[in-house]
Amino acid sequence: MIAVPLLASVLGSKESTGMMTTMFLLGDILAVKAYAKSGNWQDIKKLLPAVVVGIIIGGLVGNLIDDHQLKILIAILIFVCLFFMIYQEVKKTAIKVPQFWWSFALIGSLCGFASMIGNAAGPIFAVYLLAVNLDKKHYLGTMAWFFLIINLIKLPLQIFSWHNITLQTTIAALLVLPAVFLGTRLGIWVAKLLPEKTFRKIIIIMTGIGGVSMFFQ
Repeated sequence: MIAVPLLASVLGSKESTGMMTTMFLLGDILAVKAYAKSGNWQDIKKLLPAVVVGIIIGGLVGNLIDDHQLKILIAILIFVCLFFMIYQEVKKTAIKVPQFWWSFALIGSLCGFASMIGNAAGPIFAVYLLAVNLDKKHYLGTMAWFFLIINLIKLPLQIFSWHNITLQTTIAALLVLPAVFLGTRLGIWVAKLLPEKTFRKIIIIMTGIGGVSMFFQ
């Protein structure tokens, strides 16, 4: 949530998504290894068909708007998610997700769209997982599996349509692999120490920093 706007400020939104997807895949593999048995597959299966549609729409939209407009769109998505996160914490109750096909279609397509245009699906999926009231362990496991799958689905579009995953960006991502590995291991260690309430608050703070950073670019 913080890394996305940081890299976008250096490379531009579309260019950064290619390198970030490669880096995220490396981190996803490590995260899945750590939380392999904790994924909530019912939630993932409900969203995946719509995720594919959202990724395709995001790929088309990304070819029609410029980098500045892309950043504003990502920031707006993040701020909307931040509102729902804060609302849940203030009201001390989870937002009820309607158990209908259209609600899963909406959430899944938004995740796919946001992930494609700026690797910004994290806040949207975080709102969903907090709403269904997953505990910390299952939250992390579901996140890990979901984004490993979603990033693999995005690869063909980013390679053959956007052309923002190249040999150069892949080499750059591999060069920072040691940092990705250390960051992932540190995150796993810290997550084990955090109480549930503190964990939820950190998610909200990171989402807010990410949104503000992207908006003011």
